[in-house]
Amino acid sequence: MGPAGEPIEAVFREERGRLPALLAARFGDLDLAEEVTAEALLAAVETWPRSGVPREPLAWLATTARRKALDRIRRDATLATKLATLHADADPARRAEPVPEHEHIPDDRLQLMFACCHPALDLDTQTGLTLRYIAGLSTAEIAQAFLVPPATMAQRLTRGKRKIQQSRIPFRVPGPDELEGRLGLVLHVVYLIFTEGYAATGHHDLVRCDLVDEAIRLARILHRLMPGEPRVTGLLALMLLTDARRQARVDGHGAAVSLEDQDRRLWDTSMIDEGARLTTQALRHHPPNSWSVQAAIAALHDEAPSAQDTDWRQMRLLYDELFAMTPTPVVALNRAITISWHEGPQAGLDHLEALADEPGLARQHHWHAARGHTLARLGRHTAAAKAYRRASELAQTPAEIAYLSSRAEEYTTSG
Repeated sequence: MGPAGEPIEAVFREERGRLPALLAARFGDLDLAEEVTAEALLAAVETWPRSGVPREPLAWLATTARRKALDRIRRDATLATKLATLHADADPARRAEPVPEHEHIPDDRLQLMFACCHPALDLDTQTGLTLRYIAGLSTAEIAQAFLVPPATMAQRLTRGKRKIQQSRIPFRVPGPDELEGRLGLVLHVVYLIFTEGYAATGHHDLVRCDLVDEAIRLARILHRLMPGEPRVTGLLALMLLTDARRQARVDGHGAAVSLEDQDRRLWDTSMIDEGARLTTQALRHHPPNSWSVQAAIAALHDEAPSAQDTDWRQMRLLYDELFAMTPTPVVALNRAITISWHEGPQAGLDHLEALADEPGLARQHHWHAARGHTLARLGRHTAAAKAYRRASELAQTPAEIAYLSSRAEEYTTSG
């Protein structure tokens, strides 16, 4: 599309997740929703350049797609029994009713998000369906993000849709008795998308900006739909405060830059301000949740003028609280790093060594890199070089490998 098509493209970007969600909630069929969404968008491409973008574009698209869905159902004799159970919109007499105002169209993305993240589905399927039907990514884009062939991802999505249909997974927001656990699944999936983009496992770039941006967009949708939920607020704050450092994470030679050595002038202050404000909102709710505590940790990093000037005492208290909530090896690792700054490198090394038998950490580069950094602060350069070398062997992106290899070389030379 040329300049005349720019308003149309803007509408498509805004509504690409909302329209399929509305249709899926209405008809209970993801395939049908996806197909008639594509047909409605094609109709808009053909009509709007001549007539102009409607005042309520989503209402126009929804009405067009709904009519196409009803026409499909009527043509398919095997689905005739569905006509009796459809929403009142299925009544042919209502097909000529005026297009509703935009503000009266319900936002069904929240319902669809809970359906995509239903506990009856495995985590990979939950993530794929969320990216496909909420974020609007193509099957090929999702396959690229998770390093699987497009055919494999297509099969995964098909199985997930079939599971939703066969198990009669409802398109609804869970009631209060279910919400606690179910919302946790949704937030976990959104953060998994973010961390995959932020770590870019197996990708040539250190940061997959497309995945990071989509995760933040999903979190903003959740926050807009559930503004009083502190876990949602905390997650959005955490991602904003983390992503604010994006521009400083890689140097001019393509090597990763540690948080300690980053040029903080490159950090996005507007994102930091928004993230800090959201963190304060999330922490007003008691007891605190793990997302808001992680956001508070990120805020301490972002608001400090340097690594040395970080409030490490407060950081240690926050990690103690987070570890009490979620005693995972990764939290224990970050807590040990914090202790090395708060109590000194020897105390930090003692805590790191206590984690040596954690198989999940030993197979990743983060523990070896943290150990190398702590050994270097103790003046044990030969041991530091060995630890950094092992970390470089386990790292998965060129940027991280370049950084860790340079540290190994530096301490080999100085040792």
